[in-house]
Amino acid sequence: MRIEGMTLAEAAEEISSGNLSPVELVELFLQHIARRNPVINAFITVAEREARRDAKESEDLIKRGKYLGPLHGIPIAVKDIFDTAGVRTTGGSKILADNVPSKDAVAVRKLREHGAVIIGKTNLHEWAVGATNINPHFGTTRNPWDLNRVPGGSSGGSAAALAAEMCLGALGTDTGGSVRIPASACGVVGLKPTRGLVSLTGVMPFSWSLDHVGPMALNVEDCAMLLDGISGYDPDDPESVPRPTTENYQDSIHRPVEGLRIAIPNNYFFESIPEETTRAVHNAVKALEKSGAHVSDVSYPDVEEDERAGVLIRLAEGATAHYHALIERKAEIGRDVVERLEKGLQVSVEEYAVARRMQARKARLRAQFFEEFDLLVTPTLPTEPPPILGADSVREAGELTKLTSPFNLVGLPAISVSCGFSPNGLPIGLQLVAGNWKESNLFSTAQFYEEATDWKSRRPNLPKDD
Repeated sequence: MRIEGMTLAEAAEEISSGNLSPVELVELFLQHIARRNPVINAFITVAEREARRDAKESEDLIKRGKYLGPLHGIPIAVKDIFDTAGVRTTGGSKILADNVPSKDAVAVRKLREHGAVIIGKTNLHEWAVGATNINPHFGTTRNPWDLNRVPGGSSGGSAAALAAEMCLGALGTDTGGSVRIPASACGVVGLKPTRGLVSLTGVMPFSWSLDHVGPMALNVEDCAMLLDGISGYDPDDPESVPRPTTENYQDSIHRPVEGLRIAIPNNYFFESIPEETTRAVHNAVKALEKSGAHVSDVSYPDVEEDERAGVLIRLAEGATAHYHALIERKAEIGRDVVERLEKGLQVSVEEYAVARRMQARKARLRAQFFEEFDLLVTPTLPTEPPPILGADSVREAGELTKLTSPFNLVGLPAISVSCGFSPNGLPIGLQLVAGNWKESNLFSTAQFYEEATDWKSRRPNLPKDD
């Protein structure tokens, strides 16, 4: 069986019907990893022994009539910032190169409870403090669409592994755009859910006030299936929010978009954007309008305040989270990460307090905006992913997060899907943002757009298996 072009949903159907075994599927993906990871460098650790063991256990469960649902037997890659029992979790750091947790992060545990197979731990920008995935300790991950360019970060390994067809789903984290940025750069789907929907327990922190866990996949349906698997209240996570009802996100992709109130901003998000990106996003909006959505040209007010406050919070909290390593083992940390964390040490108590006050005030203002509108539509990235050679990771962190970080401040859900290609053949990302707990609006709209175009069927030109 060939797995080029296979989606998670298709593999799940083959497994549930008995046409494909988890053992066979995982073995095929391990072969892909063996062929492609030496070039892409998407994985820090390939969990071959554990994946084969878990695939066998998944297969045995099916034989006993205990099929656990659409994630059963599916090979999933996990950003190497999530604790995984018995498999090292480095955070992309030399300091933690031999760190082996005793238990799984809650999101990983939930995947296993649904029968998923963790196939490996993906490369990332060290401690998730960056947007290029240039890692001085474990090497740079390369963008499968152009091996000379970065894949975006910090979840760049997860996005690159998906684009290079080395897994069928992946987990990332997003503090200022770290799921959506690489999703856009690598032409996959990445969701930052409402803050509090997915547990952060067992995930190395960058910013306690801004961190999110999010699913990444080759298409919208697969992404929804992953969110179904990992979402839910966690009493051990102080940021987790109990919800009175549990939504089936896979079902939500079939909801009509007719009547949805869509806002397209006339400020900030289209400033200094390449013409082809502006055109691709506006063409996507036209397609949604033709489907019966109501589109309004609006101002999204004071967005620069959201970005500035977010930068202050994440740098100050990042410096606090990694304070002891920064003070005691500075020489073992990448230079760009040191530079950013030292900026965090310079944030005053007054500046931090004002930023947190701004965060609380903006939560109310943004909630009011999304009472009037169902979705906000923007580009995901303001530029193409930069070349690896000569990239300045500190500068790129500010540039690549410009359009994504404003939505982390108050925890709004946002998704990135492909909406075209640049003249250089690189994917262009469309960002959809909704009000809190309105992931269903994101999935239904993104699914409609995905079905109306052929972008999801295009893949980078990679070696084919014999």
